[in-house]
Amino acid sequence: MRSNRAALRAGASMAATLPMIAGALALGIPAAHAADGPTRDTLAGTKPAWATTKADKGSTSDTAQVSARVYLAGRDAAGLAAYAKAVSDPASPAYGKYLSAAQSQARFGATKAQVAAVKSWLTAAGLKVTGTSAHYVSVSGDVAAAEKAFGTQLHNYAKGTKTYRAPSKSASAPAGLDGAVLTVTGLDNAPHKAASKDQLPPPDAVFKNSGPFSSYYGSNTASTLPSAYGKKIPYAVQGYTGKQLRAAYGAGGYTGKGVRIAITDAYASPTIAYDAATYAKAHGDARWKTGQLTQVLPSDYTRTEECGAAGWYGEETLDVEAVHAVAPAANVTYVGAASCYDDDLLDSLSKIVDNHLADIVSNSWGDIEANQTPDLAAAYDQVFQFGAVEGIGFYFSSGDNGDEVANTGTKQVDTPANSAWVTAVGGTSLAVGKNDKYLWETGWGTDKASLSADGKSWTDFPGAYTSGAGGGTSRTVAEPYYQKGVVPKTLATANSAAGNRVVPDISAIADPNTGFRVGQTQTFPDGTEQYSEYRIGGTSLAAPVIAAVQALGQEARGGRAIGFANPTIYAKYGSRVYHDVTDNPTGSGLAVARVDFANGYDAADGLLTSVRSLGKDSSLSAVKGYDDVTGVGTPANGYVESYRRR
Repeated sequence: MRSNRAALRAGASMAATLPMIAGALALGIPAAHAADGPTRDTLAGTKPAWATTKADKGSTSDTAQVSARVYLAGRDAAGLAAYAKAVSDPASPAYGKYLSAAQSQARFGATKAQVAAVKSWLTAAGLKVTGTSAHYVSVSGDVAAAEKAFGTQLHNYAKGTKTYRAPSKSASAPAGLDGAVLTVTGLDNAPHKAASKDQLPPPDAVFKNSGPFSSYYGSNTASTLPSAYGKKIPYAVQGYTGKQLRAAYGAGGYTGKGVRIAITDAYASPTIAYDAATYAKAHGDARWKTGQLTQVLPSDYTRTEECGAAGWYGEETLDVEAVHAVAPAANVTYVGAASCYDDDLLDSLSKIVDNHLADIVSNSWGDIEANQTPDLAAAYDQVFQFGAVEGIGFYFSSGDNGDEVANTGTKQVDTPANSAWVTAVGGTSLAVGKNDKYLWETGWGTDKASLSADGKSWTDFPGAYTSGAGGGTSRTVAEPYYQKGVVPKTLATANSAAGNRVVPDISAIADPNTGFRVGQTQTFPDGTEQYSEYRIGGTSLAAPVIAAVQALGQEARGGRAIGFANPTIYAKYGSRVYHDVTDNPTGSGLAVARVDFANGYDAADGLLTSVRSLGKDSSLSAVKGYDDVTGVGTPANGYVESYRRR
């Protein structure tokens, strides 16, 4: 499971744009012609790629409403990026010389004079300032005022089967602002959604796994089922627990004591405290101490139906329980967003940075790169850079649809995992044997074939591709310095000769067929809400597991923050501190047998039996060395201890 703006959130295709205030679009009405001249600075990336001449359906009505955010570049945007790199690079003299949140704002944030000048420009154009933060000025108004402010006409464009508004050319800002504006978001409205204030819904309908299970990999062989790859195969594990994951990834005696981990998702599970406590007690994890789990939540929630709010409860539950299972002494702060839209998610990330709520941030959500516009990418990167100078590292799941071809028809990576300023976490299938012994891992990728009607064979074995760890080469983000010399040139240059960012950086358990057991209050068919457990996976499991392992590493180095970890992660490449994961670790095909309830919760409507082949991730392959399924590999014995030497 991985919360995804394009898929999980109510099943809607969510372009990475800010939601608009409700207002009808009138087609064919001439728009005001905004003046643009040599005294303006272009805000690159503010015209989306889909707003083409061919798709142009005419000017947007002057009276249609716009809601936008003008992000502030601060007093030294170039200096911010440079210092973020320097404090994160073990080879730099400035390595580890982090600033406090107040110091970073004083050195790189926007000045009062810059904020005042930006607000004056916007109001003079006829826009209303609706809010101000350390990072942006939000405004609303009609199209005519927006065109005047940003020096571009707004037109309506066909995008797929829908029509959306967008700038006809890149927006601009007065040169007299002297570079105070980083970018503006919200001028395009794909998709256009009305805001509403809703209460959180009850938990989703119950989901439970059927048996038989293995308690550890290979403990229970499916002897009565057909063979696969020339041998009898084991039943899928019931779900690994913290003890097994800690052993697999070399936790040793470290617990994350003294380290703060933040988790971001949308909304908030109303039963998280009870569920987390019940789960920890049931599986031998350390009891949660008073104040160890805290939540930072918005005053109101919006778009709960559109975003599938209840689906996010399971995401929060997985993230919280996985972090605690691997790093049981770490303090956990959950920062919930008001909705699944980028502006609200950005606000959650900014809360962490502006208040330094944690040193390590786990994020199990994202969207396809094609939906991320450059204006929003710039806004995200600025938050990540502020985090880096404060010693805060962001970890993002790489996605659950492999190369995305089966999902979107186009080979691409996910975002924000594609940012050069975050650690992208890929996924594996994990085998933990008897006595918690690490056996092997493959790159997570699954083919599924069902049991034939006569029970004697697997239909069309190995079957169809279902899911796998996200990865590949970005089309929009340049190759970061820390990947050079490690990432194979064939991957880096897949989309341009100059080289691009390749995802992921590091990996951990993700395959739902070798997944993690989680406990959550769910709604049963009789309407009651009850705690129950089920096996789950996805790179939204891998991200909190890696975040927790990083907390162990931070404890090992005496509590000193690791910060943005990629330069350090790549500096360890090729050493024994990583499991070098490949798709064929045993020399023959790998598969597990899985039995599921047809209705998702009991055997009343029958059982579904299938074979799940492992290590088959779309067009992506886990090979010896760095690869675009597992990155540099997964943490091995010695990884946590390696941070003591930094």
